[in-house]
Amino acid sequence: MQAISFAEKEELVKFISEKGVKLLNLCHIAEDGRLKTLSFSASDKSRVYEILDFGERVDGSNLFSFIESEKSDIYIKPNIKKAFMNPFSNTPTLNILCDYLDENGKPLDTAPKNVLKKAEERLLSSRGISVKALAELEFYIIAKETSEALFQNLSDKNYHESSPFSSFESLRNEVLVTLSEIGIATKYAHSEVGQLRRKDGVLMEQHEVEFLPQDLAEMAENIAVAKWVIRNVCAKNGVSVSFSPKVSLEHAGNGMHIHFCAIKNGSNIIANPNGTLSEEGLKIIGGVLNFASSLTAFGNPTPISYLRFIARKESPMHICWSERNRLALIRIPLWWDFLGAQAETENVRKTIEYRAPDPFANAHLLFAGMVVAINHAMENPEEALKTAEKLHINGKGKGKRFKTLPKSCHESAKNLWKDRKLYEANGVFPKKLIEKTIEKLRAYKDKDLWKNMADKPEKIEKLIQQYIHYG
Repeated sequence: MQAISFAEKEELVKFISEKGVKLLNLCHIAEDGRLKTLSFSASDKSRVYEILDFGERVDGSNLFSFIESEKSDIYIKPNIKKAFMNPFSNTPTLNILCDYLDENGKPLDTAPKNVLKKAEERLLSSRGISVKALAELEFYIIAKETSEALFQNLSDKNYHESSPFSSFESLRNEVLVTLSEIGIATKYAHSEVGQLRRKDGVLMEQHEVEFLPQDLAEMAENIAVAKWVIRNVCAKNGVSVSFSPKVSLEHAGNGMHIHFCAIKNGSNIIANPNGTLSEEGLKIIGGVLNFASSLTAFGNPTPISYLRFIARKESPMHICWSERNRLALIRIPLWWDFLGAQAETENVRKTIEYRAPDPFANAHLLFAGMVVAINHAMENPEEALKTAEKLHINGKGKGKRFKTLPKSCHESAKNLWKDRKLYEANGVFPKKLIEKTIEKLRAYKDKDLWKNMADKPEKIEKLIQQYIHYG
């Protein structure tokens, strides 16, 4: 197993021949964030060249809600710089990540990856700023216990626990090794706080994989591929996994916290030379907070996403920021300031943490929205700085004076409608994509869902189960 980047298609064809590759998988990331696969026999060299040159036609309406069925043909084109041997196939198989093209062979303007590209190009051309990010991907491993556990832990006391109190340490380590072998750079992995044993004998144990900072498009792809890897490693070991924002009402939910920084002229501009938060960093915080209510449309796309906010468990609810407080929407984690100049050897160690998103997020659109927010902040610095000053929370403040995040998809859609011109400015987010996103959110009809279910925990648990394998 290895990650492979081919400069020329002839190199790829030679690799197929020398390594005995039998199958070629064109992999692409659809609206639901899952890795999709189109498979070809690799035995015919001329056919392989044809696939590499032209890609293949697919039904876009079954991949994206904003593509109409009467005009649904789009192309997927392999990116030969993004390939890896499939670690789960018994037959030697090469996976290649693909881009989406329209009927004219141009980048599909509504494809999330291309929306992100437009947002980044706009920020870079207007402000000379690029953004790097990493994600903390949380998930629950789910298994039927066949015998009584020899070492039982207390519920929701699993943070950084080791074997034998953590039952799936070896499986998580297999995930870490597999990700490395296919070229996904990780920072670390550990058991997370959640652990519960249900009455039906099912153990649900929470874990996390955190990645190293990458360009936004790279990070969005890494998230999708990592979820594919985690699911396959679990299936191989006879267990299941869930990325749902809530797997049980009373237990910790899965978040996907995003750590990000802004780079200009090779320097991380969110920090001053003395290691304090810079004015540019404050603008960025203010910009993201100004967009926070509508960013949930991309970072929290299901009713279960909002149950995570309402139920708390170290999940944000109020629109505010803090240096340390984990209940704040934006948090400034420790920056290794005590190392002085040594800390600068890793320019991206100093980050801003955005804690609202969950693993159901469409990462490309979420990142695109964040870039739009940052660009807007740079174009309106006084407004952004005023917001950052007003929404700062000190110490252990409870945030009672701050607005809350949306409590439903319905409310999120309302906020996206209000802010849509900000996203559509400069042609970054296509109008059709915004409209379809609003339509999808409204279709859940969850305006008063959690209020009506407040005293019906059985119904809440039943609804949660419908989303266990979503995303």
